[in-house]
Amino acid sequence: MTQRLVEIVYNPTSGGYSSARVEALQDAFERQGARVRLSPTGRDPIAIDPEADMLCVSGGDGTVRHVVQALHHTGRTIPIAIDPSGTVNLLSREIGDYQGPDRLARRLLCGARRPGYGVALNDTVFLACASVGPEAWAVESVSASLKRRIGRFAYAVALVPLLFSWPRTPIRIEVDGRGIACEAFYVAKGRYFAGCWMLSPRAGLGRPDMQLVILRTARRRDMALFWARLLLRRRIDDLPFVEAIACTAFSASAAVPLLVQADGDVAATLPARFEVIADPFVLA
Repeated sequence: MTQRLVEIVYNPTSGGYSSARVEALQDAFERQGARVRLSPTGRDPIAIDPEADMLCVSGGDGTVRHVVQALHHTGRTIPIAIDPSGTVNLLSREIGDYQGPDRLARRLLCGARRPGYGVALNDTVFLACASVGPEAWAVESVSASLKRRIGRFAYAVALVPLLFSWPRTPIRIEVDGRGIACEAFYVAKGRYFAGCWMLSPRAGLGRPDMQLVILRTARRRDMALFWARLLLRRRIDDLPFVEAIACTAFSASAAVPLLVQADGDVAATLPARFEVIADPFVLA
């Protein structure tokens, strides 16, 4: 039988990165009879080895996003496993708790497969969540060194300066033949957002749709109430300024090029089109 090649794509700048962690992954796969290629991420776009049979991504949600984007551009479908060494790791949380390199290697080499549907966002893709509004501003200004020290709480610190100069920009969304005016919106593709919280209980990687959460107004008090509902794990779609819509595609525009954060990175600017990719990627 041909020896399988597992390509381990790892992010040396992720919060949980260590060379020992990557070496442990490599050893786990090799003990189970696989060949391994190590591929660190850098400034250049990720290039998937054309001989790779499987992928293991050691990094955060942003690294997984870039790997799936690279794979999507090749037109190939090979299984992907996630070693969660990022700051928030929403995708790994949805798949299941990480239980060490040996179990991860067995799951990729011999385990069950499940579909995951990504979302095309202009010329990139995302997998877990996206938003236009305060979180996008925080993602742009967050300190990388602070993020390594205190994790996802660095995003909350990055929001503090905005409290003194709170921007509100009109946005227009076109979805299912409707035009909707708003000041912020969120897209839930996976179940989780910003940790263990949920924008919609109906969202999921394995669903071929996305949940669009629209905030018609995004004043300070609106956002405080919205975030409080999320933290308390209470419904947000019954707030008077919130509308939630299940859809497969929509577009958004504004008078200025507002930032779009996707899976923890600034990924695009408005105007933008969001569309669920019909062909799923494969998760192990």
